[in-house]
Amino acid sequence: MSLSLQSGGTSSRGPSTVPGSGAGATTATTMMTTRPITTGTSVLGIKYRDGVMLAADTLVSYGSLAKHKNARRLLPINGRTLMGASGEYSDLQSISDLLTANALMDRCTADSLYADDDDGRHEDCAGEVWSYLRAVMYQRRNKMNPLWNDVVVAGYRQNPNGSSATTNDATPFLGIVDKIGTAYEDDVLATGFGAYIALPLMREKYHPNMEEGEARALLEDCLRILFYRDCRALNRVQIAKVTQEGGVLVSEPYELDTYWDYKGYVSNKGEMGTDGGW
Repeated sequence: MSLSLQSGGTSSRGPSTVPGSGAGATTATTMMTTRPITTGTSVLGIKYRDGVMLAADTLVSYGSLAKHKNARRLLPINGRTLMGASGEYSDLQSISDLLTANALMDRCTADSLYADDDDGRHEDCAGEVWSYLRAVMYQRRNKMNPLWNDVVVAGYRQNPNGSSATTNDATPFLGIVDKIGTAYEDDVLATGFGAYIALPLMREKYHPNMEEGEARALLEDCLRILFYRDCRALNRVQIAKVTQEGGVLVSEPYELDTYWDYKGYVSNKGEMGTDGGW
């Protein structure tokens, strides 16, 4: 894999010559993202018996405004790697473009351009994508122009003997990289507000032999709780998984059922005859 670390992306704008100026004219000031503006919230990840699963809602907020309600933050990178991210959405698009370009280069330099003729040996495994992102994030941080994202990478890791990650003895992979290049792996991961609310619940319920249905139910319960507690969350969500047999699968967005008939929500406050609102 070519380790290309161009600054580029939607969060940086390189110097450009002022229109109509000569060769020695002063160039325009370089613009950098000083804080995230259009952001997505938590991404949850969990390993289960047959693979790895990610979950996220589809809301992107413009400051405190719930503006874009169909923004998809779970993205396939190649046939065996999946990515999800919270934080600045334009930076997520930049990361996605970078990884997609790398995946295309791997395909173009493979023995065959046809997926049916290739068993995935020339695709980057999830561990390689994660390591590459760690280098990209750390390099951007050192340039004082970070990509404002926490990225979760899921898939399968290449075996220590060098065999393909598509073989039956490949190991599931789940790792995270933050905007300054801090990276680690775990069986359960969460970004954003989910790291405070959902992650303890996931650690309590997790066990290595979870069925797919158990893992999905746990992630949906956590997303539902985040919708109740996180003012940047939404009950319109996506679930994505990576398995040995099926590869990468990303669901269409759907809405979680919610329950608002708790007594504290509907009873009068202070016997003042109000509608129960806070």
